[in-house]
Amino acid sequence: MNIDEIVSRISEDLEYIKQFTATPGEGCTRLPFTPEARSTVDYLKKIMTEAGLKVHEDEAGNVFGILEGKDQELPCIMMGSHYDSVVNGGDYDGIAGVISAIEVARLMKENDVKPLHTFVAVGFCDEEGMRFGTGYFGSKAILGQLDAEYCRHYTDKNGVSVYDAMIEYGLEPEKIKGAKWDISKIGSFIETHIEQGPVLDSCGIEIGLVEWIVGIQRYMFTVHGRSDHAGTTPMDMRKDAVDAATKVISKIPDWAREKADGTVATVGYIKTIPGGMNIVAQDVEFTVDIRSKNNDHIIDIVNKINQTLQKEAGAFDGSYESDTKLVITPVKLSDLMLDISEKSCMEHGYSYKRMLSGAGHDALAIGQILPTVMLFVPSKDGRSHCPVEFSKYSDIGKSILVAYDLIQNLDNQ
Repeated sequence: MNIDEIVSRISEDLEYIKQFTATPGEGCTRLPFTPEARSTVDYLKKIMTEAGLKVHEDEAGNVFGILEGKDQELPCIMMGSHYDSVVNGGDYDGIAGVISAIEVARLMKENDVKPLHTFVAVGFCDEEGMRFGTGYFGSKAILGQLDAEYCRHYTDKNGVSVYDAMIEYGLEPEKIKGAKWDISKIGSFIETHIEQGPVLDSCGIEIGLVEWIVGIQRYMFTVHGRSDHAGTTPMDMRKDAVDAATKVISKIPDWAREKADGTVATVGYIKTIPGGMNIVAQDVEFTVDIRSKNNDHIIDIVNKINQTLQKEAGAFDGSYESDTKLVITPVKLSDLMLDISEKSCMEHGYSYKRMLSGAGHDALAIGQILPTVMLFVPSKDGRSHCPVEFSKYSDIGKSILVAYDLIQNLDNQ
């Protein structure tokens, strides 16, 4: 297999897909159930068809390219990632993994490989959770974890629910349970992805073999106080929601640092209501994202947030509420597939490193249930979720060859 041809094809695809953004010149903004998402899915369908795959878009907005195996009774080998992005993000996060899966199918076609197991290339919808504050929408849908009520519950900043956005996009949210796969029909899941961190690039390593993906919990907290005049209300007579919220927010980073095992916690969004410079805030909304490979550490930080919020809000007879956005436990990835991938790296002469993923991926949701592995490629300077995000096409090509070897090995077992 000629890696130059692989690099040429995937670069053509990824360069073309760059146009599908709501923020031209300011990074990739490809939110779920938008015109940009539709254009991307249509292009993926086109190149999947050209690769000889049977194309299917499911009830959750996922797109599949299926190469039927010789034995339809055997569980399939699935490979892919997500096609959505964050706001003003990069051009490689997620979508590079989708194109990689399609390229594996092209290589099978080129080499006249007729697999015993069915091979499925997938582009998942809404892994990022950027629009609705959730995440892993498509991968959770194939696991049967979503229903119409879930779609009604979550809304974007404009008050549009997942339910209504799906209808506008051309889907029927009442039928989302139809996206569920029979889990016994999926034998393994493979995801190639940019690292989104500095480890591989700083060490000059070509391939990351991911052993663990951290668990993630996300919450929206709302502290309730009372709005008053900023000049005439004495400090000891205020019910200041900001006062209570910030006393908790300031402690969250240190609670994560105390764990000393790579646990991280982030307050990424804060909103005061009514939001006037000369008004004591009635309410404060803020999000918390906590990640660790030790689920007990995540739970401990969440408990501390709740206990401290109750104390601080209660000090002025205020209150607070918590809305759980995402709870997903850490996952240990497949030792078998890691070992096979490590052998492939050695045979190709690629440098590699076994490592932890501090970012969540579709592999995190799927790996809770099915044998799963992730292959990382370096991110220049570790930058991601921003317009300067960049990974070399040659490095992506190397990960495709390792994935191809892995799939051939799994197919022969």
